[in-house]
Amino acid sequence: MDLKNVASLSFFLPEIIVSVTILLIIVLDLITQNKRSLALVAVAGCAAALIATFDLYGAPPGWMFHRMMVLDNFSLFFKVFTMAATILCIWMALGSNEIKLVHQGEFYALLLTCTLGMFFMASSSNLLMAYLSLEMVSLGSYVLTGFLPHSRRSSEAALKYLIYGGVASGTMIYGMSWIFGMTGSLDYSAIQLALSQEGINTAALFIAFMFILAGFGYKIVFFPFHMWSPDVYQGAPTPFTAFLSVASNGAGLAIMIRFFFPGMSKLMASGDWAFTAGAEWPQVLLALSMLTMTIGNLCALNQRNVKRMLAYSGIAHAGYMMMGLAILNNEGLAAILFYAVVYMIMNVGAFLVVGMISNVTGDEDIEDYRGLAWRGATVPAICLAIFLFSLTGLPPFAGFIGKFFLFSAVVKQGGAFAVLAVVAALNSAVSLYYYAKVVKTMFLDSPAPEDKQVTLAANNFTLLLPLTFLTVLFGLYFAPLVQYTNHSLRFFIK
Repeated sequence: MDLKNVASLSFFLPEIIVSVTILLIIVLDLITQNKRSLALVAVAGCAAALIATFDLYGAPPGWMFHRMMVLDNFSLFFKVFTMAATILCIWMALGSNEIKLVHQGEFYALLLTCTLGMFFMASSSNLLMAYLSLEMVSLGSYVLTGFLPHSRRSSEAALKYLIYGGVASGTMIYGMSWIFGMTGSLDYSAIQLALSQEGINTAALFIAFMFILAGFGYKIVFFPFHMWSPDVYQGAPTPFTAFLSVASNGAGLAIMIRFFFPGMSKLMASGDWAFTAGAEWPQVLLALSMLTMTIGNLCALNQRNVKRMLAYSGIAHAGYMMMGLAILNNEGLAAILFYAVVYMIMNVGAFLVVGMISNVTGDEDIEDYRGLAWRGATVPAICLAIFLFSLTGLPPFAGFIGKFFLFSAVVKQGGAFAVLAVVAALNSAVSLYYYAKVVKTMFLDSPAPEDKQVTLAANNFTLLLPLTFLTVLFGLYFAPLVQYTNHSLRFFIK
């Protein structure tokens, strides 16, 4: 299937629904006094787009909009993933004191604009489309990071994000121009075909690959493109921080996998992938994976701010997921998709508790969690402990199963990949220290006289308890999620 513009609209319904929802929120924001209703409109639009996305699973795969976008199970998976993350974060925002103080209509409109850009990232089959969609997400993210008008920390975070993002974006498009110069095309299929021919300058190809990797690395926050992450996570509104940590990273993974696998690698009859000679990116990712997880975990050890600690934790988890990319087979890719889902559940849950406590204390320092379990927040303390132990990779939680699949896929490759698995296991042990430090503070430390009693509204638990339940459930019964992620590894390649 190779559709032109008008014919493609039949398979573009989720994006159309999100676009209409954005416009509707902007109009309603001008005429309604009940700003809470805007969040409900956003959730309703997201739910409709999610249903429309599931309907597309029965559609034939193929190219859309003159091969600028592709419709296949892989793109649909990340659309479902992004929409689920968006709904969770809007739900979080409903109970956030930070969001109540800002222009809520603009917040939800910008958040859905980022979501729309992530849809395009997941479907991009052309370097130009990939770049434009990534910039669409980035520009909205810069604004949302600095959305707290009276917070110098928020403004500083937005400025740093903008500077790092601008440099990474310019570097990436420069690398894309090299690819275009060598292959004469921006289309992934044409690039893969051209790179398989003789006469390609391998040194120039490797340099172009490194430039492009800088742009992807900035989005997924792996070393050495991670430096913006702690400041942005700490300064941004907590619901948007949660969105960045899962949806943005997930979309970055989608665009990176689409480029490096169907774009720069060839699918073999065995089901494994063979990379283009001269662009030995699996070896580069192997080294970057070890560096990313190690630096993320070591930097998290001495953090006193929980959001900043979770930022460095996110860097480490990006390193874990990169393991699945480096081994260059579908088993590794399936492990990444599974881990992305469970990471979304447990990380959004952790940020939800952080936001709930911040509403009461006005801060996110670990000291504010002293004796939390005995200050009226027993349930949130237990839930946060479950999320943190799951992030560590302890059984019987979902994070353990996610890491098991990743480590298993890596160990099967043997050789240098066995070293990678050992490094990842050691890093998981290191992460237990800073996760357990928060749990120890909540349950074993005595509250100080100035520590406030925590009073939480009942609606806070409507999201917290389901996320906790799923974190435990997918640690015990994960077969349906495994089947779904395996089913999603169907790229349209012609």
